[in-house]
Amino acid sequence: MDNRPSIDTRQSHRASVFSVQSGASEDGIKMTPVPSPQPEARPHVQNDRLAVGDRPPTSFSFEHDDNALTANGHPLQTGKSGKDFVPKFYGSIVDPFKQVSGRARFKSDHWKSVQVGDFVRIYNEDQIPADVVVLATSDPDGQCYVETKNLDGETNLKVRQALHCGRTMKHAKDCEKASFVIESEPPNVNLYQYSAAARWTQRDIRKPEEPGTEMAEPISINNLLLRGCSLRNTDWVLGVVVYTGQETKIMLNSGITPSKRSRIARDLNRYVVYNFVVLFFMCLVSGIVQGVTWAKSATSSDFFEYGSIGNGPAMDGFITFWSCVILLQNLVPISLYISLEIIKTAQAFFIYSDTFMYYDKLDYPCTPKSWNISDDLGQIEYVFSDKTGTLTQNVMEFKKCTINGVPYGEAYTEAQAGMQRRQGIDIEAEGAKVHKQIAEDRVRMLQDLRKMHANPYLHDDELTFVAPDFVNDLGGFSGVEQKTANKNFMLALALCHTVITERTPGDPPTIEFKAQSPDEAALVATARDCGFTVMGRSNDGIILNVLGEEQEFTVLNTLEFNSSRKRMSAIIRMPNGKIMLYCKGADSVIYSRLRPGEQSQLRRLTGEHLEMFAREGLRTLCIACKELEEEEYQTWNKEHDLAAAAIVDREDKLEAVSDAIERELTLLGGTAIEDRLQDGVPDAIALLGDAGIKLWVLTGDKVETAINIGFSCNVLNNDMDLIVFKIEDDKLESAEAELDSHLEGFGLKGTDDELQVARKDHSAPDPTHAIVIDGDSLKLVLENQLRQKFLLLCKQCKSVLCCRVSPSQKAAVVRMVKNGLDVMTLSVGDGANDVAMIQEADVGVGIAGEEGRQAVMSSDYAIGQFRYLQRLILVHGRWSYRRLAETIANFFYKNIVWTFALFWYQIYNNFDVTYLFDYTYLILVNLAFTSLPVIFMGILDQDVSDKVSLAVPQLYRRGIERKEWTSLKFWTYMLDGIYQSVICYYMGHFLFAPARFVTGNGLTINDRPRIGVFIACATIVVVNAYVLMNTYRWDWLMLLLTAISILLIWFWTGVYTAFASSLQFYKAAPQVFGQLSFWAMILLTVGVCLLPRFAAKAFQKLYLPRDIDIIREQVGQGRFQHLDRYEAYVPPGKLPSAASSEVSQPAKPQHRGGKALDDDERPMYPPSVANTGTTHNPRSQTGSDGTDYTGHRRSLEQLPRPSFDRPVRPSFERMRDSMDRIRPSFEASNDFTSAALLTRLESSHSGTPTRRTLHGSSSLR
Repeated sequence: MDNRPSIDTRQSHRASVFSVQSGASEDGIKMTPVPSPQPEARPHVQNDRLAVGDRPPTSFSFEHDDNALTANGHPLQTGKSGKDFVPKFYGSIVDPFKQVSGRARFKSDHWKSVQVGDFVRIYNEDQIPADVVVLATSDPDGQCYVETKNLDGETNLKVRQALHCGRTMKHAKDCEKASFVIESEPPNVNLYQYSAAARWTQRDIRKPEEPGTEMAEPISINNLLLRGCSLRNTDWVLGVVVYTGQETKIMLNSGITPSKRSRIARDLNRYVVYNFVVLFFMCLVSGIVQGVTWAKSATSSDFFEYGSIGNGPAMDGFITFWSCVILLQNLVPISLYISLEIIKTAQAFFIYSDTFMYYDKLDYPCTPKSWNISDDLGQIEYVFSDKTGTLTQNVMEFKKCTINGVPYGEAYTEAQAGMQRRQGIDIEAEGAKVHKQIAEDRVRMLQDLRKMHANPYLHDDELTFVAPDFVNDLGGFSGVEQKTANKNFMLALALCHTVITERTPGDPPTIEFKAQSPDEAALVATARDCGFTVMGRSNDGIILNVLGEEQEFTVLNTLEFNSSRKRMSAIIRMPNGKIMLYCKGADSVIYSRLRPGEQSQLRRLTGEHLEMFAREGLRTLCIACKELEEEEYQTWNKEHDLAAAAIVDREDKLEAVSDAIERELTLLGGTAIEDRLQDGVPDAIALLGDAGIKLWVLTGDKVETAINIGFSCNVLNNDMDLIVFKIEDDKLESAEAELDSHLEGFGLKGTDDELQVARKDHSAPDPTHAIVIDGDSLKLVLENQLRQKFLLLCKQCKSVLCCRVSPSQKAAVVRMVKNGLDVMTLSVGDGANDVAMIQEADVGVGIAGEEGRQAVMSSDYAIGQFRYLQRLILVHGRWSYRRLAETIANFFYKNIVWTFALFWYQIYNNFDVTYLFDYTYLILVNLAFTSLPVIFMGILDQDVSDKVSLAVPQLYRRGIERKEWTSLKFWTYMLDGIYQSVICYYMGHFLFAPARFVTGNGLTINDRPRIGVFIACATIVVVNAYVLMNTYRWDWLMLLLTAISILLIWFWTGVYTAFASSLQFYKAAPQVFGQLSFWAMILLTVGVCLLPRFAAKAFQKLYLPRDIDIIREQVGQGRFQHLDRYEAYVPPGKLPSAASSEVSQPAKPQHRGGKALDDDERPMYPPSVANTGTTHNPRSQTGSDGTDYTGHRRSLEQLPRPSFDRPVRPSFERMRDSMDRIRPSFEASNDFTSAALLTRLESSHSGTPTRRTLHGSSSLR
């Protein structure tokens, strides 16, 4: 395919897209208008053109009344306020004065024929053949839906928009009359960003003699269909090609995924080299001895040999060397690699087939994607986990909010339950009490909502925001001011978003929201439940049903969220003509942009509420607004259009322009969304901790939220001292001083010697300390001069929480631990922001969740829920590691025995490489005689069952310490093999050494092939019996395979020697097997060979037992019989959480036939008498009831309440009381309490745009 240097779309120069020849119409396919998927929304069509009255306002029109036109040819509109404003005019790339033939037609063609600049028409269900800019679609609003699972793995449909300037195009003749140029950025790998601009000359139909006006429209990723996607729910799309072939984004991203090899596989090469060195010296000795022997004269060889092959000692030795390589080649275990591939494939199949790791909700089993690293799962020491969607469900539920200083919402979260558990409160009883109250409030709220407005889109079972007092205030119970505030707040939620609505007719009808972030969908869904329903989008606006009244709001601009802005804004023209900017984002980001000197009381109250929400484990968000003057907006919009049309640094320019308008904001309130923990997460984390695995949480959430989630999921506990690491001045010197002070508390200085000691120490640290660090401070400690000190400090802590970290920082942390401590690491995440750390870790695990499949596609193992990680690691990982380690050692052993038996024979024939065994034995030894037992040892061997593996997670620590595969084990098996090879050979040698061996019929059997049968059969029996001895699980299959392998050599010898073609080997089987000495020698050889190994095993198990030996003995005594009652062992601590929001849902019938746990199996939660800990952080003091933990301010009881009387808010009062009873050490830090931070935070971005602000939490991601 030819690569074009430019992307010029002036179609008068193209001939491959449509033909202007007379014959083209016969083969061409005429493009006729296809009706929209929603017939009722389709505009009236007359004579292939839209009727004037029904034509979309974004299309270029030529028939408007001249008296109503403005200078640009677009009609004036008047708002309810009486002010005239000019709707945005987009123009059209169709030149009405361009002279064309009118014979253009579309035709079908191959993908390879598509070139840059071609017009293409794509139908529903078609794949996109190239990267295409959308000009028009079958939808009158210019929308189309694409499925991008081939690109990022996401199965939810994405919305793409047609360019406004191209939406009038419907036919091939419109393409023929189009005249425009696309200025595009060069091809790049970024799937989520594209910068280009369409430029054309806009002609005025009223003044054809004038040259026209130059116009441009920016093109972003939302206007681009990428190759590999599929068109869905859209009849047709018309577009122009910008990238083809290898320059498309999917092809540029089809790079090689980082290759991972297991640690054992990397170590294996070294041991194979050792064997190769041994083989080299064996061959070298043979060559030298053979050469020297042939160099001697006056020997018997002069009379019995017919000359040498090399015709000289040197050449004879050289030939003997290479002949010996062929004879003894089994010493280098090439077949071992094939056997390991078979074993690892079987292990991957077992992992995939494990029904206890099958997630039925998504119909998703545990899927191995890199099946060759299963043994690494048995050596994991550090697990790095994302929080949102990994530890939590990423199913957002709107729980609480604060509006105009008034908190709303009732909830009992898992973090709150965990906090009360640390206080010694019975959370089961407390949870039942609270959920009963919430259920009553839910009923009352639903009744009040239906009295206010018969909302057909409100479904009782979907309501998550339970706040009857909010409904009362929305109806005016607390005054006009609060009523207006509540209404404006809900309008902000309903207008400031990018969600797409899907209406499903029925009784009652339903509306579903498709959003890129679950947070946005939760916010819009709550607005719907409260009567502010997003009905859909019009050409340039949003249609809302506001308490039964349908209104249309024009969306002028959407300033989208990104990780650096931490906010998003929507500029809306209200029905009355006013222009409003609604902004939502992280609390500190919004606070820094508020109008200075105003709303001080509201700021303080909102900050207190947001802090309390965060301590409950909720994700907080701030909402603000600003009214814009028409002139102010028009001036700013010109700058925005220029930035949007830029090709170079478009994102930076847009961010600067957006920052300029997002100032002088007015605070409306804040939201709190719960991202509930996944089922079984606390127990899974506790189980991994018992196994000696250290868990680090790397999240983008704010510190308070992460800490409370840490408490609720067993990452943190109340007995830990939290080291809250925060550097205020962003200086390396300050960070180093902070690190030194903390290290001093552990008696460390951060030296190289201390690091070497830490690399050798794989024990779990005492559960006394945990580190909490934010992204800004993490950036400092990851510098080269501080990294080692920070690593040593983290090594002393049970848990590490890194908050506000970027994807690159996640990967950097994993790299620091993996390389710094030389440990095996595992990263687990569910989103695109986790891909970097998943690929960096030794083992990457992706969770198929709500954020698509990017993490799954980049992972080594994909699971449906975090809790399956415990079975993947503690069961399959431990089994795989132990099986492979034992298999490899036994494989080296059996090759040593066989090869050295051949080598010892060379001593007695001058090392002339004469085969002691028949050549077929050499071929079949690794193929049939010894392969099955050692392979099935690696596939099926079990020391203990899966239930016991989970019941005793401490068994996993042997893998962390890498004791199953060591150099000592390798050389032990090698020496054992050499010893047994000596016994196997010399037993046969000395059997025949005293005299000639004559049988009863007078024939001798002391020739080389028959002596080889004696030795080979004994060696095969010894090797297979040795493998069986090292196998833990002696079931019928293993015994059968061992017996078959042993009997195969008898079978082969009998069959092969029955034919005369075996030459000297003819009739060897009946001659040898008929001798009593043969069977006696085998019995004696097996006993002498295996006796040392048997004695060593007996001594070790009796006097130096390992953990597994003790547990196996207890299993035999029936200590674990109670596990048989479970289908798969579940730790006793896994009980239903009292904080589960499902408790407050309408009651559903449940089966209660299950058997209760015995008293000795029930979890015990002793009440904590120490509510705080002492931390080494100098700024974090031990908390108490009197601790002034947020600076010099009053406690929550002393805060002024709203002037009007309000009903009691149980959830708010309950949480406030809990906060006063307990002040954990992290809460005592002024630096990590939102209210204190926001109170001190000035509106820096409202005045000076260059001032750096602190980052807060954002529910947007």
